[in-house]
Amino acid sequence: MPQELLVPRPPRRVARRPISWAFRFCVTVVYPVASLLFRLRYRHPDRIPPTGGVLLVANHVSVLDPLACARLVWDSGRVPHFLAKESVFTGPAGTILRAAGQIPVSRGTSTAMSSVHAAKAELDAGELVVIYPEGSVTRDPDWWPMQARSGVARLALSTDAVVLPVAQWGPQLVHDYHTRRLHLRLRTPADYLVGEPVDLSAHRARVRAGQPLTPELLREVTDLLMTRVRDQLGELRQEPPPAEFAPRPVRPALPGEVA
Repeated sequence: MPQELLVPRPPRRVARRPISWAFRFCVTVVYPVASLLFRLRYRHPDRIPPTGGVLLVANHVSVLDPLACARLVWDSGRVPHFLAKESVFTGPAGTILRAAGQIPVSRGTSTAMSSVHAAKAELDAGELVVIYPEGSVTRDPDWWPMQARSGVARLALSTDAVVLPVAQWGPQLVHDYHTRRLHLRLRTPADYLVGEPVDLSAHRARVRAGQPLTPELLREVTDLLMTRVRDQLGELRQEPPPAEFAPRPVRPALPGEVA
């Protein structure tokens, strides 16, 4: 990997608002675990704005992604709010995650739209929201992104948040979702490339002028965002990305599904 990628963390920037006891507890748990599991290497982390609403759009290669991605956001001076499947929000851990401002997603139910509203409220309040539009770890055998759900476009078009594509590569070496195997090793390289903000001004102008959020428009914007993520992943891997997205597992989709 080129030397310029080997950046341990961004310049120290502290722009965090006061955080809850629950999030502070999460930091004390997640930060050292992520530090032990991963040798995090960031590229262009300074592109994460220190303040204001940010929608961080990332590919999904491992169930451990949020640990490493949370470090990226925290090291950049921001507090992450993740959209995550509702099954994670059970028992005492679920209580802590909710109190820490994380957002459960009821996939496959008619209440999925409430997750969009919750994420939109965070973005409108100037917070940073992390979304994995694929909805689960990619099923592509070579770990390229699979087709994404359109909730990411709904959020991008209904807010003024800065939309940042982020490619990540490495957490799958620790937990391989395809084989369900944990390869416990310390300081596995995990690389992150933060892209330039995606210019959605024309799309947003059309929506403000009255254009409805049709399935076609949502798919157009979703594919635009994920193409940026896919191309950045190719840059990280130093491989040409595929021209198409891998298909995701087939099941009925509901309006507003985001993860």
